[in-house]
Amino acid sequence: MDYKSAGVDIEAGEALVDDIKPFVKATRTPGVLSEIGLFGGFFDARFPTLEHPVLVASTDGVGTKLNVAIMAEKHDTVGQCLVNHCVNDILACGARPLFFLDYFATGRLERGVARDVIKGIAEACGQNGAALLGGETAEMPSLYKDGDYDVAGTIVGVVDKPKILNGSRVAVGDVLIGLPSTGLHTNGFSLARAALFPTYRVDQYVDALGTTVGDALLAVHRSYLRVMEPLLDAGLLSGLSHITGGGIVGNTSRILQPGQALDIQWGSWLTPEIFRLIQHAGNIADDEMRHVFNLGVGMIMVVHPDNADDVLRRTQSAGSFVVGRVASA
Repeated sequence: MDYKSAGVDIEAGEALVDDIKPFVKATRTPGVLSEIGLFGGFFDARFPTLEHPVLVASTDGVGTKLNVAIMAEKHDTVGQCLVNHCVNDILACGARPLFFLDYFATGRLERGVARDVIKGIAEACGQNGAALLGGETAEMPSLYKDGDYDVAGTIVGVVDKPKILNGSRVAVGDVLIGLPSTGLHTNGFSLARAALFPTYRVDQYVDALGTTVGDALLAVHRSYLRVMEPLLDAGLLSGLSHITGGGIVGNTSRILQPGQALDIQWGSWLTPEIFRLIQHAGNIADDEMRHVFNLGVGMIMVVHPDNADDVLRRTQSAGSFVVGRVASA
């Protein structure tokens, strides 16, 4: 008996590392002090331009969106979704990304699949200015079936302490300005799959979507970093809410202060057709849709009324729209 006969191919793992080295190297930033393959990644923690640098970290996955990727045999977008989701999470705290670490686990390592996933991770890291500092690939045949895999990641970013966004600046009367999502992003896929796939095939073209069901579901989770950076630099934001599991109300309520509530103008923006398809196929109530999905709103900016017109003007090309206001509870 040897390790390979037990289901773990060390040579395949080593070959994968060689495959991904060019992708990882392309994400290198000035703070990186190490090469891939060491026991840890090194990053220079000097931030001379910041008054009081504070590190912000977040860990996440992409959930059962992976099931759709496996069904569609399309694995080059979920890695991008993973990174962008994590970038948006720390962005909601006012932080910019520094580096990312990934974890890829599978039953039997398929180099092509793993390569596509990690290539997507590296691509999104490059787009967001984050270094792919390291990661782990685990082959565990006793935990995962052949063809199954999971991917997760940890991001670390930095924010100057006086510029932290934690809800403390949110006030009654503030305007809620939304930025459109590309679709489901990385949440609600268990309900979406249960609703859609008794009726639709993953490769089925739907006229209302303008694409296949699978491609609509696998649309890359949008990163809002480049849109937000000039607004953060200008101090125009009172708060940010990344709309993930829990929907618009569940997530934005996290940054409200005592005595505050949300006045959402439901129906004031265009809901992407994929949500209509899911709701109709599953006969899902409006309240449940609002609780589970982002419904076309990927990020909400909380803005003082005096700054609202300026923010709308600056973000017009990104598709911004008014979602509602902060009201008294």
